[in-house]
Amino acid sequence: MQKLTNKEEEIMQIIWKLEKAFVKDVMAEIQTKKPHYNTLSTIVRNLEEKGYVGHQAYGNTHQYFPVVTKEAYRKKYMASAIQHYFNDSYKNVISFFAKEEKISVDDLKEIINLIEKEQ
Repeated sequence: MQKLTNKEEEIMQIIWKLEKAFVKDVMAEIQTKKPHYNTLSTIVRNLEEKGYVGHQAYGNTHQYFPVVTKEAYRKKYMASAIQHYFNDSYKNVISFFAKEEKISVDDLKEIINLIEKEQ
């Protein structure tokens, strides 16, 4: 599974959300500056070449659908980010978010409760 560019990830988020989409459907969902239709079409075809989406042909038009699940992508690349940026330590990840004030004490307590229930 190849890593996606930021723009490819943005497009995949839309395709995951829509589940099946024509390029025009993806274009309608883009919240940032909209690319030219042909550029978007090229990005979607690149996603297909990378194995992230498949398509159903309707004449000259293609309806795209995800082949890789959002969960599979998240699992692969979160693990990679944790390995490369946090020395493969989930404790370092939580510590980072706590220091950046992105996670509260209540959130941490809730996480601890979830972990204790699993054991």
